[in-house]
Amino acid sequence: MDELDDVQQDQATESNEPAATDDPKSTAELEAQLQAASEEIANYKDKYLRERAEMENFRKRQERLAADRVQRNKRELLEKVLEVMDNLDRAMRFGDSMDRESLQQGLRMVQWQLNELLRTEGLTPVDTVGERFDPHVHEAVENVASGEYPMLRPARVKVSTGSGH
Repeated sequence: MDELDDVQQDQATESNEPAATDDPKSTAELEAQLQAASEEIANYKDKYLRERAEMENFRKRQERLAADRVQRNKRELLEKVLEVMDNLDRAMRFGDSMDRESLQQGLRMVQWQLNELLRTEGLTPVDTVGERFDPHVHEAVENVASGEYPMLRPARVKVSTGSGH
């Protein structure tokens, strides 16, 4: 029997393959490692899915907050515009009972109030009279013949519709 074991051992060494073992201890260890790896994979998958769900919830929450902020800003602006409209309505209602100078003064006050509202919202007037035309700031609304520069044809331009907001 010893010779048989020696032959099997020699054959295993010659083929560079480990001898097949039916050791229950090593099989149990491998099964335990496989089970641990499977549990670890399941944990990582669970964490991944939870993170994805959390990111989706965060994105939706941010969209909702942005929409709420836009609505709140619109409401605040419209409340300010309504104040101006109320004053304009008052001026129009009492226009028949006022003399021309009082009506003009009332309308100038409404104009001032509207200009202040626009200024507080970030809009400022652009000087145009006597200024050289700047297509980045000014808008051409009419062509006027000039003896200084004869016009062969109207200019072809692209017009921006705004910043897209």
